[in-house]
Amino acid sequence: MSSAPRPFKNPRAAHDFQGRTCSIAAVGACVPDRALTNADLEKLVETTDEWITSRTGIKERRMAGEGVFTSDLGAEAARRALARAGVPAEDVDLIIVATITPDMPFPSTACLVQQKIGAKNAAAFDLEAACSGFIYGLEVGQQFIMSRTYDCVLVIGAEKLSSIIDWQDRATCVLFGDGAGAAVLMNRPDSHGLLTACMGADGNKACLLSMPGGGSQVPATVESVQRRLHFLRMDGKETFKNAVNAMCTAAREALARCELDVSQIKCIIPHQANQRIIDAVSERLGAKPGQVFVNLHKFGNTSAASVAIALDEAVETGRVQRGDLVLLLAFGAGLTWGAAVIEW
Repeated sequence: MSSAPRPFKNPRAAHDFQGRTCSIAAVGACVPDRALTNADLEKLVETTDEWITSRTGIKERRMAGEGVFTSDLGAEAARRALARAGVPAEDVDLIIVATITPDMPFPSTACLVQQKIGAKNAAAFDLEAACSGFIYGLEVGQQFIMSRTYDCVLVIGAEKLSSIIDWQDRATCVLFGDGAGAAVLMNRPDSHGLLTACMGADGNKACLLSMPGGGSQVPATVESVQRRLHFLRMDGKETFKNAVNAMCTAAREALARCELDVSQIKCIIPHQANQRIIDAVSERLGAKPGQVFVNLHKFGNTSAASVAIALDEAVETGRVQRGDLVLLLAFGAGLTWGAAVIEW
């Protein structure tokens, strides 16, 4: 692609180091083979396909088996991304794994991924920002590329949410699925790459979406297990309202930084949490029909993996092509949110 100037501002220009930019060289994704359909859920909890579809837009979600862990899903997504980028695992300098369902509290899932893919020269750590994790990870990874600390950073969003779902809670168990997506970050001189990222958080609303048990506040005890504190909990109505407001605000800020209008964006990829949230965000931003990419109906909410999996599918199906402008949006527990503008 030509390196001719683009008709938008690159907000990194005044802050980068000797003009070094950061691009997503390739992406990859991995979802389990097993699909749990709405019809399957009708046999597990008091619900119906119509109830789930009308309220969420989800038709099925993927479930990992007993012997498959978050690190396995992340490692496979990483292998696919690296293969498409033509980068051997030994050339990866840093691995960042965004997840709320690590294989174990420590060591980091990133270290486990490092071992599984053979990235023996890479540093590795986990990042926790819930459903916003992949966008947070892109921004963190970009800083290492721009500063010339590293030349190749692997950012992974991976979750096995089936391990923390309360199958007695029909309001939440219908929403979530397992999967992983990965991005290879490198400097690509002929591209502006990642243009900007806007991130935010509001810890005052941390109680809206959480898993109370398992940490230092509520260690595992017989009582905590009996009270089902080691499962995900969510206040759906308040989460919905905050998600729409936060993603719209972040999107407008990111576009303003680049002096872009939403009409100039080829593809908007929001967090795949709920069709009603996606529709509300699309309407408020003034998105055109077909501009927003959705695969929620197939995979449900995969938290930190959501945006990465959707980006991979958008690229693989031709919805996103070299030179296109893409807007990524996410919102999650914390509360956290983020938006990123990239030139593919």
